[in-house]
Amino acid sequence: MQNHPSAEPDSDANPNFHSPLLDPPDSVPPAVAPSSLLHLSFNQDHGCFAAGTDHGFRIYNCDPFREIFRRDFDRGGGIGVVEMLFRCNILALVGGGPDPQYPPNKVMIWDDHQSRCISELSFRSEVRSVRLRRDRIIVVLEQKIFVYNFVDLKLLHQIETILNPKGLCAVSQGAGSLVLVCPGLQKGQVRVEHYASKRTKFIMAHDSRIACFALSQDGQLLATASTKGTLVRIYNTIDGSLLQEVRRGADRAEIYSLAFSSNAQWLAVSSDKGTVHVFSLKISAGSPGTTQSRSTSEPVVSSHSSLSFIKGVLPKYFSSEWSVAQFRLVEGSQYLVAFGHQKNTVVILGIDGSFYRCQFDPVNGGEMTQLEYHNFLKPEAAF
Repeated sequence: MQNHPSAEPDSDANPNFHSPLLDPPDSVPPAVAPSSLLHLSFNQDHGCFAAGTDHGFRIYNCDPFREIFRRDFDRGGGIGVVEMLFRCNILALVGGGPDPQYPPNKVMIWDDHQSRCISELSFRSEVRSVRLRRDRIIVVLEQKIFVYNFVDLKLLHQIETILNPKGLCAVSQGAGSLVLVCPGLQKGQVRVEHYASKRTKFIMAHDSRIACFALSQDGQLLATASTKGTLVRIYNTIDGSLLQEVRRGADRAEIYSLAFSSNAQWLAVSSDKGTVHVFSLKISAGSPGTTQSRSTSEPVVSSHSSLSFIKGVLPKYFSSEWSVAQFRLVEGSQYLVAFGHQKNTVVILGIDGSFYRCQFDPVNGGEMTQLEYHNFLKPEAAF
């Protein structure tokens, strides 16, 4: 593996490093042809999202919804991975699509104040995904993960995984210690790295292959789903104990996205069935493993099946916890979910360019209310 920093992202050498994004210039050239999406991802606090297209990349604000800026490249232009670092000017880019802007085996660190790449990391195989923290760059290949120090691009850790074509990897974003989750070396296993305590925890989460997982912001809670897609399990990352199990449905589904709310009171799930589900979590965010102690003013939603009183007789299906709220979309399309910054709101991004903001009722549950819809790929859209 080669490491070629063309310019170190040194905070002293570059006064713009980690400074907030500026408002876009007034003259943003319109895209010549409609772009097709290659990649979608939220930033670390879910306040923005990035779209990689066959022409370049775009950054959007979620609330209020608007395009912050776009970069369309003259030649090539395909961007298969765009990873933001909160709202700062530094992004990680990987080429993708039929005409990639950069080689798919390189991670390019882009400084948008300079409108150029300031460093790069090269690998022997294609990069599947990238995760950023203020202090780390995590690069995911099909069977390996590399952890770098951000400031000097020094390699700190290498991890071997089972075949991981989706580039599954999650990192905690709290200011405290780094927790990293990735697939283990066995089917259905996840590996949890606690860097502060230098401890590795393996959790046999499912019998089938892991399809998706998500970490709470502090890295203490882990939600996992398998390729069966019927159940989602919530684990304590410290001791690996199973804290809760919720049911998306009875039939197989491909789960695309899992997201914790900032206080870890709710979990959102999207799948190819065209429904986004919100589940109530019974775990206190402050101390995993303890049951959530709710004040009398807080609603307690019964998310159990109405037949749960005879769960000793009926199969496990009837005693599983079901979602509190749902939002229905087009079946078969891929959607990413996150919780909005306004209370009880969910933001949904579709690979077809759709943006939804909805609200759920924490007391009565049921169908969510659509607050907003946009198609963010339409060139005439001006926000």
